[in-house]
Amino acid sequence: MIDRPRKVSGQVRSIDPAALEMIARAEQIGAKTPWDRLEEQQPQCGFGTLGLCCRNCFMGPCRIDPFGEGVQEGICGANADIIIARNLVRHICTGTSAHSDHARDVVHALRLAAEGKSDAYSIRGKRKLLRLAEEYGIPVDHRPLNEIAKDLADFLLAEFGKQEGYLMNVARAPEQQRKNWERAGSTPRGVDREVVTGLHMTHMGSDNEAEHLLLAAARVALADGWGGSMIATDVSDILFGEPSPLRSRANLGVIRPDEVNIVVHGHEPTLSDVVVAAAQDPELIEYARQKGAKGINLAGICCTANEILMRHGVPIAGNFLHQELAMMTGAVELMLVDIQCVFPALAELQKCFHTKVVATSLKAKFPGVTHIEFHEENALEIAKRIVRLAIDNFPNRDPNLVNIPRYQQGLIAGFTTEVVYQILGGRYRPSYRPLNDGIQSGRLRGVAGVVGCNNPKFPQDASHLTMVRELIANDVLVVQTGCGAIACGKAGLLAPEAAKQYAGKGLQEICEAVGIPPVLHLGSCVDNTRILTACAAMVAEGGIGDSFDKLPVAGAAPEWMSEKAIAIGMYFVASGISVVIGQPLPVKGSKFVVDMLTRGLEKHFGATWWFEPDPIKAAHWMIDCIDRKRVALGLPPPMYPVPYQPKTVGEPIVTHVAAVGEALAAVGTCPGPNARTPEPD
Repeated sequence: MIDRPRKVSGQVRSIDPAALEMIARAEQIGAKTPWDRLEEQQPQCGFGTLGLCCRNCFMGPCRIDPFGEGVQEGICGANADIIIARNLVRHICTGTSAHSDHARDVVHALRLAAEGKSDAYSIRGKRKLLRLAEEYGIPVDHRPLNEIAKDLADFLLAEFGKQEGYLMNVARAPEQQRKNWERAGSTPRGVDREVVTGLHMTHMGSDNEAEHLLLAAARVALADGWGGSMIATDVSDILFGEPSPLRSRANLGVIRPDEVNIVVHGHEPTLSDVVVAAAQDPELIEYARQKGAKGINLAGICCTANEILMRHGVPIAGNFLHQELAMMTGAVELMLVDIQCVFPALAELQKCFHTKVVATSLKAKFPGVTHIEFHEENALEIAKRIVRLAIDNFPNRDPNLVNIPRYQQGLIAGFTTEVVYQILGGRYRPSYRPLNDGIQSGRLRGVAGVVGCNNPKFPQDASHLTMVRELIANDVLVVQTGCGAIACGKAGLLAPEAAKQYAGKGLQEICEAVGIPPVLHLGSCVDNTRILTACAAMVAEGGIGDSFDKLPVAGAAPEWMSEKAIAIGMYFVASGISVVIGQPLPVKGSKFVVDMLTRGLEKHFGATWWFEPDPIKAAHWMIDCIDRKRVALGLPPPMYPVPYQPKTVGEPIVTHVAAVGEALAAVGTCPGPNARTPEPD
């Protein structure tokens, strides 16, 4: 066990009963959790929280006095506005890189499949392949699928390093969005080019105009949303098959006491999809029985979980903050990890149990864990090797350490832009017309995307669930991806029955007529682009606005923690969809940057950011945005009475930013000659 002092407070850490059971277990066995490590970090650096520190060159690090009484510029002369804008650009470049590198690997796998160089991959999404080939001008008549797929892979790989013109997917956006981007100088070019240019602009002595930097940040983020992430979603549908609605289960209760349990965690589907096939191999199942197990059970954590959930129905063990809790059940033979959102702490925790952590990516090595390097060319062979390793570990399980929470919940996942077409309009006349009609009539108030991570600064899942329940109670259809979707899956909100229990009357009627839950699972975090393409379909259908910034829609990330979330939020705002987040971006040390994000971006893109930790207030802010759009379109108020009534038409969005002194008091400051730490309230 981990022999370290532990700090435990009375703060609620999660509202998931399965998680609470395992947190208590961690206390009993002396194991740390993210909540413990968060407490040990207190007080966190106030300068960093406000974004007021710069390490972009080695004359520093430099920091600005947030009270305006001390140093107001770095050694090079950069002020708070410049430093904070540069830092935000860097965060977005990292988030975009994470998504886009994921995308490049998926496209590489498509090329291998097309050339017949992989033992595991084939073209499962023929319809999607032909549709994309036609969109990009790739000939399809009288040509083998593999030739078409190879040409498409080569075309998409060129989008990453594109040197001339704009990304092809820009053409999918409504005309007004494209005009907005052109006017702001934010139209995305090659994915890699935008990341490199963005980082170059933040180098010491380069760009020194905060607004210009923020517009560059928007361009980098758009290269993610309309480039890397959108490519990842499209190619995954071709390579692994287009998702369709299916039933599954979520929470730690999906781990089985009498089977070999393999938990996949991370983000790239290239290996996890093949592990699904390996776990169903009759020889390996028989081998597991020889070792005393009844079978092989596969479950997922985080976005890898969403990938194999929506295509294979593989159950989900939990979201981001469940990764250590799953291991603490004592029944996980092997945790398979690739990239992004994987705790290094797993390496230490595995010493307490028999679980083997296996890392597979050259981009993410972990000291102290088993590393089996993954190559797409022999993916199935590697997957079988990993499954066999898990089976061999089953006899090492200590029955006295097994403690699996009983909680699990049924859900429906696998909704996509195309699936919604078919559900709403029928198989032979797919259309978004019923959705638009529902919004026009007032039966449906609008649509909200509630996405993003977990963060131990918030009670796990509480903000997601509180916000989503408030939205659907007010006749707002909710679409979700990533860990937010898993939170709602564990709580039963991804089941059709949730409409009757939680939704307003108008949304209930639509859900019952169509047979859908009031909250739709759209996939992993790269699949936020499905929300963009769905909005484009709503605009194309007509009647509720000719651009994204006119649609009665809004977005939120109530428990975000990742740089990817910043990139996602920025590409939604730059696409004309306003976004509210639960903790502020690290920008509050600059009034100019805060005002630019929460007000100024409106003039460029028709949308803004908002910072609001209270999930009910945040939900109401989203509804206010939706209602203002409805009024501007001349649409009627909600058809049925709703709990939250519209505010005054045209009421301005007021920036809610805590005083710098309060922010610093909450998190503390770094020690130093100019440090000033106010007394806590």
